[in-house]
Amino acid sequence: MIAYILFSVLAILPLLLYLRNRYVFTDFRYATAMIKIAMQMAKFKKRKPFYSILDSFLDKVAKQPNKKFILFEESSYTYSQADKESNKVARALSTHAHLKEGDTVAVFLGNEPQFVWTWLALAKLGCTASLLNCNIRSKSLLHCFSCCEAKVLVAGEDLQGAVEEVLPALKEQGVRVFILSEHCDVEGIESFSDKIQQASDQPLSPQLRANINMSSRALYIYTSGTTGLPKAAVINHERLWLSSFFQSMVGIRSNDIVYVYLPLYHSAGFLMGLCGAMEKGITIVLKRKFSASNFWNDCRKYNITVIQYIGEIMRYLCNTPKRDNDRDHKVRLAMGNGIRTDTWAEFLQRFGDIRICEVYGATEGNIGFVNYVGKVGAIGKEHFLHKMGCKYALIRYDTEKEEPVKDSRGFCIEVPRGETGLLVAKIGERAPFVGYAKNQQQTEKKKLRDVFMKGDLYFNSGDLLRIDDEGFIFFQDRIGDTFRWKGENVATTEVADHLLMVDCVEEANVYGVKVPGHEGRIGMAALVLKENMDFDGQAAYQHIKHYLPSYARPRFIRIQNALLLTGTFKQMKRKLAEEGFNLAAVTDPLFYLVDNKGYVPMTQEIFDAIAEGRTRL
Repeated sequence: MIAYILFSVLAILPLLLYLRNRYVFTDFRYATAMIKIAMQMAKFKKRKPFYSILDSFLDKVAKQPNKKFILFEESSYTYSQADKESNKVARALSTHAHLKEGDTVAVFLGNEPQFVWTWLALAKLGCTASLLNCNIRSKSLLHCFSCCEAKVLVAGEDLQGAVEEVLPALKEQGVRVFILSEHCDVEGIESFSDKIQQASDQPLSPQLRANINMSSRALYIYTSGTTGLPKAAVINHERLWLSSFFQSMVGIRSNDIVYVYLPLYHSAGFLMGLCGAMEKGITIVLKRKFSASNFWNDCRKYNITVIQYIGEIMRYLCNTPKRDNDRDHKVRLAMGNGIRTDTWAEFLQRFGDIRICEVYGATEGNIGFVNYVGKVGAIGKEHFLHKMGCKYALIRYDTEKEEPVKDSRGFCIEVPRGETGLLVAKIGERAPFVGYAKNQQQTEKKKLRDVFMKGDLYFNSGDLLRIDDEGFIFFQDRIGDTFRWKGENVATTEVADHLLMVDCVEEANVYGVKVPGHEGRIGMAALVLKENMDFDGQAAYQHIKHYLPSYARPRFIRIQNALLLTGTFKQMKRKLAEEGFNLAAVTDPLFYLVDNKGYVPMTQEIFDAIAEGRTRL
């Protein structure tokens, strides 16, 4: 009888758990993956000598030497070939650049196999790689060198012109410059491809990296610089491991083929894409850059099963002309961050049953979330194991004063469920924040002290989030992107979402601009119109009038041929905000919202009336 009762209880227990929490089984699977990763990390930390991502790659070389590692254009490279190619690069660097363990080398390359060989080579020599954005030039490029203090620069042949621009300054700093070409006649730049070809492909001694450990610096990855010069985020070997495990968290298998077209100089492409692939021993398809028109053809050509995305890429794919074979592919999983809710639904409807796994996190941050459930619009879901590993909170934030709201004791106030707050995460041994190289000021700006008690220390994410009753986390805005007008907070993402519902609007970037004689910032939007369509000021006005309160309606509209984006497809707002609605600074068509009439073309007369205070907004 007792056995029967126990059996009955066990039989209905899953149903009871499901009724209490319909995500219980998904939560359990995610918890299992998290525990496995934690156990692996604990084992790696104890292992002597230190076991790195490179060692994991070398194990894959030994176990599956003939498996395809990289497919690039019409070429393919096995794990064994990649190992030998990187051995040659390492020996050439050792012989000609005289590198030793602990040195830093700047890598200035686009997405190509040589990028991967160079990084593997530097890891084999125990060196730190500084991954330079191949789109930066002049002042920004030199700034990146000052951050990382690189002794050597390895650059692609196609970037020689950019190197020559800063060559005098590099000479002054004593930087050795190598170009991936067989010949170079420029004084101060050495050819490197010929030296690689002459080098041996025999394995290098592990003793060359004998002193590397979990806390050693592995990489410098530069933030995209949407608000100024790039900052060099320090990535140590522990962070490298944790980032590479992301593929395991979202269920990527060893027989998957991953499409890596995001820039390898960025954390999404390098850490989650390349390093994750090496950890699991899978095949990647490497692309020089994103192409919306060729995207699905590539997926079909290479039998791709996993894709990455970031920023506006999913919208670009949805904006391509519809085809009969839109669902003819093997893609089963998309991982990344920055997809809008409307695009998410449209993407699934058009391209089929693809699991979208949205992830939240910053290159330099100590906190991250994963939407492992697939809830449309959410950037992640809370999990009790996550809370155990990293203490975090959403705190009340004053967007006008641009600082956290404090209580009578001088401590921050945690917001209740459903309200928007600034995400902060406690800095500690389990969730460290290393900061930015050679930039103590910016590092300190990301720290909040005495948050909930005297002496505590938290990482300031700079992101305003909201958590619902089920524990799903939703991105609201970036600090500085949210602006205040007429005493009210305006979330740029919400306004942009409504503008995108207007028939003629293809893309929207919303920001706040200062107005003489007025407090706060008033709304302005840069729009890209759909092909062969004009801006319908009346339709736009009727739509936002219906959906947005008066203080949130963009007063000014700027029509652009293309939005300003960073190298990782994030919208840039700072320059637009500085230019504002000044006709002397803006050559794009401008429109002004006249109450109860709609958007009309901006004129000098209107501008003067606003600037002189004759028109109050």
